[in-house]
Amino acid sequence: MRPTAEPAARTTLASPMNSAREGSLCPEIGFTPEPTLVHERVIEWFEGNARPLPWREPDCTPWGVMVSEIMLQQTPVVRVLPRWELWMQRWPKPADLAAAPTSEVLTAWDRLGYPRRALRLQAAAQAMVERHQGEVPRTAAELRALPGVGEYTAAAVACFAFLEPEVVVDTNIRRVHARAFTGHALPGKTYTSAQRRLAHELMPAAEPDDGATACAWNASAMELGALICTARAPQCQACPVADLCAWRAAGSPPATQEQQTRGQGWAGTDRQVRGAIMAVLRTGETVGRTELLDELPLPDASQEQRSRCLDSLLRDGLAADDAGQISLPGAQGSASQGPGGPAAGQTAGTGSAGLAAVEHQAQRLGE
Repeated sequence: MRPTAEPAARTTLASPMNSAREGSLCPEIGFTPEPTLVHERVIEWFEGNARPLPWREPDCTPWGVMVSEIMLQQTPVVRVLPRWELWMQRWPKPADLAAAPTSEVLTAWDRLGYPRRALRLQAAAQAMVERHQGEVPRTAAELRALPGVGEYTAAAVACFAFLEPEVVVDTNIRRVHARAFTGHALPGKTYTSAQRRLAHELMPAAEPDDGATACAWNASAMELGALICTARAPQCQACPVADLCAWRAAGSPPATQEQQTRGQGWAGTDRQVRGAIMAVLRTGETVGRTELLDELPLPDASQEQRSRCLDSLLRDGLAADDAGQISLPGAQGSASQGPGGPAAGQTAGTGSAGLAAVEHQAQRLGE
């Protein structure tokens, strides 16, 4: 299905069929949807079906958008929402987070998982204070220069906070691209050069409306992948472009081995052990190293694994060791406040209460 007269200026994509003939992007399915029509339908669907998330509100600051993007990495929205709201109440500006004790930052991160993200976010906030008068920089290049900010985050913040028409590609968008335009069930684990090329080709041109349609396409495709074009159970009957989808036109073939993404295990992994250690430290206690490792509620974890995981947390700056007493960096009783140096008033605790408090949740904790 193709419209009879779509203005060429509405999209930069002029080559999906050429790419298909070259064999780089599309299978030989004899069908490639018109990108402009897909853009229009998906954006219209988004306008009526997007979740009312606080970082999408018009009054959300660029800092709020950036915090959401960091928190949402490998973490579902339902877990991020309460943390984001508390975080923004506590540190509404980059300068607020930049000045916060590291121990408070890691405690506030709570169970979002991958707590190095919290340290990277604070480092970025400190760089904003030093280089950008405490403001979130506007361009993707400036954002990319901040510590801990990668290609995706820089593009997403520039797009969603400042309406800069950057190419934004997360897992959800890759899946929409793969199904709608290449006929593949899943995009696979690796973001390939062919997928990158397709993402750039699919971006609507910025000139007609200063990038508004391009930014709307990013947000809309991401939401479609999150709510409708999901990995395990796509709701094709509710999809606004089901009749335009190359994967559907090909008969909805199952994912090949190369296209599948293997789920990451949890039980018995170093992430689980690191998470259990962090849960103890977030209680605010200083715990002796031996007691901490011996009393973790993970009976199947060996002493070698426990010790290895604690050492990795120390190396990552997520924990501090003062003569065998372990705490969060900058917490009372710690020898270190992360980059800031020693803390005064050491008070070593037994840690028993902290260990008991996390025992019931140890199987679910994030790193």
